Amino acid sequence: MSKLLSALVVVVLALSGCGTAESSGGGEVVLKVGDQKGGSKSLLTAAGLLDDFPYRIEWSTFTSGPPLLEAASAGAIDVGGVGNTPPIFAAAANAKIAAVYAAQGSVEGDALLVPADSPLKSVPELKGRSIAVAKGSSAHGQVLLTLASAGLTTKDVTLNFLQPSDAYSAFTQKRVDAWAVWDPYTSQAQLEAGARALTDGRGKSNGYTFQVAGRAALADPGKEAAVKEFVRRVSRAQRWADTHREEWASVWAAETGLKVEVARAAVERGGDLPVKLDGAVVASEQELADAFTADGTLPGKVDFEEFVDTRFQGELS
Repeated sequence: MSKLLSALVVVVLALSGCGTAESSGGGEVVLKVGDQKGGSKSLLTAAGLLDDFPYRIEWSTFTSGPPLLEAASAGAIDVGGVGNTPPIFAAAANAKIAAVYAAQGSVEGDALLVPADSPLKSVPELKGRSIAVAKGSSAHGQVLLTLASAGLTTKDVTLNFLQPSDAYSAFTQKRVDAWAVWDPYTSQAQLEAGARALTDGRGKSNGYTFQVAGRAALADPGKEAAVKEFVRRVSRAQRWADTHREEWASVWAAETGLKVEVARAAVERGGDLPVKLDGAVVASEQELADAFTADGTLPGKVDFEEFVDTRFQGELS
């Protein structure tokens, strides 16, 4: 197992920049970025968009979106990338965050996996079974929607809330019947553990990902400028990766310790591409939030629009 798969690995890497901009508190602006395995740092590195970044970056790496957004709300990081579900759970907790950038990608890698020799062949057969999933992650949303497609709810199964490293162990040791997860973990489990996709996100998940900023960072002029430049470069990097898949896979593997064939499999499913953070995105996320409320997973109604900030949209064309 790669150390990058530990339950919560926080790695802080200081990258020197050439900027001298100051925050409201005085001094050089340091942008604190939350990342996930094979996330923004790998992508920006592959696209060559970090070398001349005009601010110093401190990277903190998390194994899923919910703890990343907890850090953003607390001001421990300024911005970070997550899937479609973590902002909903953060909003339910009234976190001090706002989605500032949206992208959309293939949902084939958002899979519900079973061992190769599992007797399970269809989603209805999950009733009464156990599923490993990171609570509040995009995979949690995938589980909810997958079960709903078969007329089931989360009460019809046992959800084992585990971060990816623990889930991988439980899955390979057959202590759970299924595992809901995202790429590159999906590709890794399929290629290295022989996992089989019982179903994936096609026809169910909206495929959205977000860059989410802390409210404190957005209120600081220096940090705000750094966040704006960061999301602009994420947008450019995502477009670059879509047209340089082999090169992206090679760098991704080198940056994360993944086997090249694992990175290549994940990349070939198709990466995220920028989309406008508009009413259609908000409506789709609201629908997912309402599904969680109806399921009883979240107390009360979440107004997703209150946790969206479109100030950078004119910079991302």
